[in-house]
Amino acid sequence: MSSAQPAQTRRTVRVGTRGSRLARWQAQWVCDQIRAHRPGLEVDILEINTQGDRDRNSPLAKIGGSGVFTKEIQRALLAETIDVAVHSLKDMPTQGPPGLTLAAVPARDAMADALVAPRARTLDALPPAARVGTSSLRRQAQLLNIRPDLQVVSVRGNVETRLNQAIDGRLEAVVLAEAGLVRLHLEHHVTQRLGPPAFLPAVGQGALGIECRSDDETTHALLVLLEDPAARRAVVAERRVLAELEGGCMIPLAAWARDTADGLALDVHVFSLDGRDKLTASAIDPKDDPDRLGCQVAQLLRNLGVERLLRPLGRP
Repeated sequence: MSSAQPAQTRRTVRVGTRGSRLARWQAQWVCDQIRAHRPGLEVDILEINTQGDRDRNSPLAKIGGSGVFTKEIQRALLAETIDVAVHSLKDMPTQGPPGLTLAAVPARDAMADALVAPRARTLDALPPAARVGTSSLRRQAQLLNIRPDLQVVSVRGNVETRLNQAIDGRLEAVVLAEAGLVRLHLEHHVTQRLGPPAFLPAVGQGALGIECRSDDETTHALLVLLEDPAARRAVVAERRVLAELEGGCMIPLAAWARDTADGLALDVHVFSLDGRDKLTASAIDPKDDPDRLGCQVAQLLRNLGVERLLRPLGRP
């Protein structure tokens, strides 16, 4: 079967996703949107087990870091086992495999982080040397930049597993993506929203990345109906600065792009792993070239000497 099968003969669209409850929710949302635009089209979900799902204990850096939640799904897409891949965009490497395209970026949900601290409630109120859980080097660095006394503990697993470590008292707090908690109706556990401008999100946080094969014009035309131009602009700018610095999820970089009255604005923070050093760069550019904005901010960071923060991470 050709991947560019005409719309009138295609009867089923196969959507690939990870098997977690959050990933299933995201895939189901995409399926519902496709059905809303094309009533009568059959849309099926196929679960794919990724490297990051198989090993839920090791730090991400030890199991490969970038792409551990996406590679197997992308391989299935290239093999034509599925027609559509649904990812959390923050998990997607900035350089995807040849033959695939980011066909749609739907409207972005909440992009902030969320603190769950049942007793202290806020970051400032956490007791000295409190144990705070996160699997993200970016969150670790930002937490330590604000509260260098904290003990940041690596936690892996699905949203519920990480959340429960704070609820049952094994940790004083955990930091999770607000969007994931909202999608799973768990936002009532949030005790403090950690958002811009003080606490910037991961590149692409709160957005979905929907991929298809580059030569599959039928599926691409279908997925474009889910596209949100403002979300696309923002994530393109954020991903470009990350790509320019040759980083992935293993670099403590936070970015926030958004439309303003003056154009597309981008703020980026880069940290040392211990949070002691922080470099900040910002710029505003016309909305028609988010790639240029990302390159511009990356150059500003280079001018500030970002290499000294990246070199210990094995970056140039």
